[in-house]
Amino acid sequence: MRAFVLLAALLIGLAAPARAGNDLATAQGIITSQVEAFGRDDAATAYSYAAPAIQGMFHQPDIFLSMVQRNYAPVYRHKSFEFGEAQVADGKIAQRVHILDADGEAWEALYTLEQQPDGSLKIIGCVLIKAGQAV
Repeated sequence: MRAFVLLAALLIGLAAPARAGNDLATAQGIITSQVEAFGRDDAATAYSYAAPAIQGMFHQPDIFLSMVQRNYAPVYRHKSFEFGEAQVADGKIAQRVHILDADGEAWEALYTLEQQPDGSLKIIGCVLIKAGQAV
């Protein structure tokens, strides 16, 4: 019986990192899909990856896209977009992204995603700073 309990505990411990890796891959796929939608000026698709709270602030996809164009130009149009460090905890994922904007300036974006009641992951925020500046 002790061996069974020890084996069960070991398997549960191994499942958490595997799930975190799956969540991280899913989160990166969501971020990538949203950025690709921005590249096509596909407001509806880009908007669909935003959490309900974000959608509540920008009641229509075109309003959301206009905000991104004005306030997140390096995310909207860029030369490179590479994933950096990430953390997974309590149904939330924080993902750093290294960006070179259209002019070659370096930026850091910190995306935060959260698991929704339906089990999906949605973007709940993005903080954008010039690389090398303090947050």
